[in-house]
Amino acid sequence: MSPPACVDGRGAELHDKIVAQGNIVRDLKSKKGDQAEIDAAVKILLDLKGEYKTATGETWKPPGGGGGSSSKPKQDKKEKQKEKPKEKPSAPAAGVTRLGLEAKKEENLPEWYAQVLTKSEMLDYYDVSGCYILRPWSYAIWDFIKEFFDAEIKKLDVENCYFPCFVSKAALEKEETHIEDFAPEVAWVTKSGNSELAEPIAIRPTSETVMYPAYARWIQSYRDLPLKLNQWNNIVRWEFKHPQPFLRTREFLWQEGHTAFATLKEAEDEVMCILNLYKRVFEELLAVPVVQGRKTEKEKFAGGDFTTTIEAYIAASGRAIQAGTSHHLGQNFSKMFEITFENPETGEKQYVYQNSWGITTRTIGCMVMVHADNAGLVLPPRVAKIQVVVVPCGVTVNLKKEDREALYKECEDFKSRLQAVGIRVKADMRENYSPGWKFNHWELKGVPIRVEIGPKDMKASQYVLVRRDTGEKIVMKRAGVEDDIPALLDTIQSCMLAKARTEMTDHIRVVENFDDFLKGLDEKCLLQSPFCGAVPCEDEIKELSKKDADLEPGAPSMGAKSLCVPFKQPGQIKPGMKCIKPGCNATPISYCMFGRSY
Repeated sequence: MSPPACVDGRGAELHDKIVAQGNIVRDLKSKKGDQAEIDAAVKILLDLKGEYKTATGETWKPPGGGGGSSSKPKQDKKEKQKEKPKEKPSAPAAGVTRLGLEAKKEENLPEWYAQVLTKSEMLDYYDVSGCYILRPWSYAIWDFIKEFFDAEIKKLDVENCYFPCFVSKAALEKEETHIEDFAPEVAWVTKSGNSELAEPIAIRPTSETVMYPAYARWIQSYRDLPLKLNQWNNIVRWEFKHPQPFLRTREFLWQEGHTAFATLKEAEDEVMCILNLYKRVFEELLAVPVVQGRKTEKEKFAGGDFTTTIEAYIAASGRAIQAGTSHHLGQNFSKMFEITFENPETGEKQYVYQNSWGITTRTIGCMVMVHADNAGLVLPPRVAKIQVVVVPCGVTVNLKKEDREALYKECEDFKSRLQAVGIRVKADMRENYSPGWKFNHWELKGVPIRVEIGPKDMKASQYVLVRRDTGEKIVMKRAGVEDDIPALLDTIQSCMLAKARTEMTDHIRVVENFDDFLKGLDEKCLLQSPFCGAVPCEDEIKELSKKDADLEPGAPSMGAKSLCVPFKQPGQIKPGMKCIKPGCNATPISYCMFGRSY
């Protein structure tokens, strides 16, 4: 593309550079390259255009003034007028609002997910990329998780504490293997006002290196053990991959437990105890089934001896998601930070055995992905901020004042009776919204049960109940409300878990050859296959499975990766079996579960 005739010298040189850089940007975008690389290329393009304006005094434009070639003939004004005008976004039909979702889960999962979160008032966007505002409707779910888990770990004598969010460069880099895994994601503070800091300070990506220097001071004798601390805090990991609310964010909330023991057995016992608590969080609170297992050597926590995990399944995308991890660190960190105690029998110095374990607000996104539908959220009753909403119906201009007041009183009485038995309930008495609008609003927000009460229901001593999970409408007698509603909430919780478990088990396959492996991936399955455990094999499996990936743009993991070695194996490794990786003749050590993953 030649520069305009009026441009020569430095301007012509910059013109050619701009055209070339523009082609680079377009090529990166068409190939769906790394977002950081695209952003860097765009910045170079914008800088070149700025130089061009400085050199020529004019804003750079492609020859011809638009985005086309200079050889393209100019259109006549009359021809332009004949062109079909661009379609404007269609306005909703009369009486229809955009309260509900406009994207379908099965058609456009990313857009559907974003709409569910924003329209249900779970989350709002923020002006720092990868960071999000948790609104009360979602934070209440995190509160229920905190309340349950905190009570359980206190039964294990774990105590809560808080350490600063800043970590020195020296402390962070003390465990080389550990920091190597986190290095690309560490955010650094380099300035205070206009002054450069003498040494940059990291914002914690995790707290091992923050806490363990203090452990070395506090632990001197076997009497100081076990030391069991937990903190509820925020973490910053400056992800450059495609951000997704709750699932992959630059800042998130979590709990992180850090414990130290005198013996290996104590530490290993606690690893499993915590993992079982994480399973209970997902299955008993969020109604999301999980697979428990051990991470491969490639996927284990950097600097640890081994990592145990719970993996959930998102049927809509056919991908797994790591839901919580419990790590045994062995004596790796205690040797690095000199965390020792004196053995009471030998008098010798011994290094402690350590664990770390954590669960994050990713739990909320996982729950939404599993249960929500095209009408909005579907909340499991145990984590719903409001479990029952009461809506008065049949309030028309013809309804007498005393009848309306009696209806409102009936709704408030219904609310009080449920509150007395511990149900979280709201009576929606707003008169500026119709019952139909309220039905859609609370359905979008995922409230498990809607109760409708009208004048006719009052006369019949009954009420109409609608289940959010199934849409089933049931007429119930008023007399048994204190027993019937709590029982139904328990039934809904169980049904949601059972439905999700069926979805997951229907998509877990045992395969022993790579053609079936690839076919299963294309059919959105998780694959349990014989595996030798070698890191090079694992890398090659991911590369070989990338070519068949057909996921939404920006998908974090296109190829299949190892998820875990399930504790519950689908079978025994038999003589003659081979590793699932084509060409590997090594004897498998176990069945490993693979899949595409968030």
